Amino acid sequence: MITRLIGRRTAAQQRNHTLAGLSVPPGAGLLSCRVLDPVNEPVVRGEFTVSDSGGRKIVSGETDPFGTIVAMVPFGEYRLAISADSFTPYRGNVYVTDGGDSGGLGDITLQIAPSLPLPAPGEWEIEPAHSRIGFIARHIGLARVHGRFDNFAGAIRIGDTMDQSAMHVVIGAASIDTSVQMRDDHLRSADFLDVANYPTLEFYSDRITHRGGNNWAITGALTLHGVTRTITLEAQYLGIGNGMEGETRAAIRATTELHREDYTVNWQSMLARGIAVVGSSIKIEMDIQIVPKS
Repeated sequence: MITRLIGRRTAAQQRNHTLAGLSVPPGAGLLSCRVLDPVNEPVVRGEFTVSDSGGRKIVSGETDPFGTIVAMVPFGEYRLAISADSFTPYRGNVYVTDGGDSGGLGDITLQIAPSLPLPAPGEWEIEPAHSRIGFIARHIGLARVHGRFDNFAGAIRIGDTMDQSAMHVVIGAASIDTSVQMRDDHLRSADFLDVANYPTLEFYSDRITHRGGNNWAITGALTLHGVTRTITLEAQYLGIGNGMEGETRAAIRATTELHREDYTVNWQSMLARGIAVVGSSIKIEMDIQIVPKS
């Protein structure tokens, strides 16, 4: 834990500072620092949150292309939290006072997060009862629509190394559920998934690439509506644990984005007919648990 004092700069100090043109109102100070990795490279798009002594969020955001954080806050005591993919989170106390240290927090170095142990080599399968394949889309560019697929199965072969691993997932198209029966029936129709002719969505991958820490890229072929396209799942590995009966489980969270036009769904003709439908760009979110194949 690091505790520093930072505050308002005098006019002379501001003239010699890169933020000299920034007007700081009375009773406020600048909280600033630069976030670096262990080899002194900037951590870009790291997320930060500044909270007050009562735990209420005051300001949040992302580091800039140079790893810099700058926030203007009233005088007081704060808690600074910084997190970024593949790094151990940072948390420290900050006191912003009048006439304090004008140098800010200086450089904060994030340490590489330890990698979690991987599943043992062998045959694994998705455990549907503790897994979810969901999606988020826009309803005519307005409110977000949340949905999921209720029926799916998947087989995963874990190799001696992850680049020797592969997976095959099959999703029942008719199991789509957005909690609105009329909309679900329309999504199953020939306008969208056309489940009568294309009863399943299938994903196959044998390209699993380490992105650092517990982050992985899973690249493979998704077949939807009779069309196959290459997609990449941005995956976060959550580790291994034991279930209620002592069984071994591993968990992963993954996201990607699909565009329905890539799978030959004619969006423009439906707009012309005035049909209220799910938007074109669809975010896929998955929380998956796998168990050794029985």
